[in-house]
Amino acid sequence: MIVSVFGSSRPRENDAEYAEARELGRALAKKGFAICTGAYGGTMEAVARGAKEAGGKTYGVTAEFFTASKANEWVDVEVRVKTWQERLFEILRLGDAFVACKGGTGTLAELTVAWEMMNKSVMPTKPFAVLGEFWQPILQCVRGVEVGQENPWAEGKTQILRTVATPQQAAEFLWNSLEKEM
Repeated sequence: MIVSVFGSSRPRENDAEYAEARELGRALAKKGFAICTGAYGGTMEAVARGAKEAGGKTYGVTAEFFTASKANEWVDVEVRVKTWQERLFEILRLGDAFVACKGGTGTLAELTVAWEMMNKSVMPTKPFAVLGEFWQPILQCVRGVEVGQENPWAEGKTQILRTVATPQQAAEFLWNSLEKEM
């Protein structure tokens, strides 16, 4: 099972966000998950690094669009595509589950595209953990309800996004959600 993780390219090794993402990679790998990221620096590097340190397998999706960028050293398998859009859809395709970490507009795009595709049944609903409180104001504004509650507009649909406080809670939530498939 592969968990695709979305997050910022900005955090550096001494930043708290980097440490949290690294711990997320470790926690996911300890549960037996491979991880997939956008393969570049920051959160993507930290998650891959943590997973590798815990003995996990890592995938990274890079795009020719980012001509000066290459996959970070912690990526085992690089998948190279041409465009930013192809990169996003390949990360979504590879993931059996998702985690969104703190990030900018790119992370927001990844989170919302995955959420909307599942909401509209364009792709199967997959477990999706949102790490920390960073995205709460946006998610509440879009949904009009607390994340974690049932979607009041969709009869018979289950909650798509689950907010978790720690990397360990993210790994545990995804494990519990997917263990019947593992």
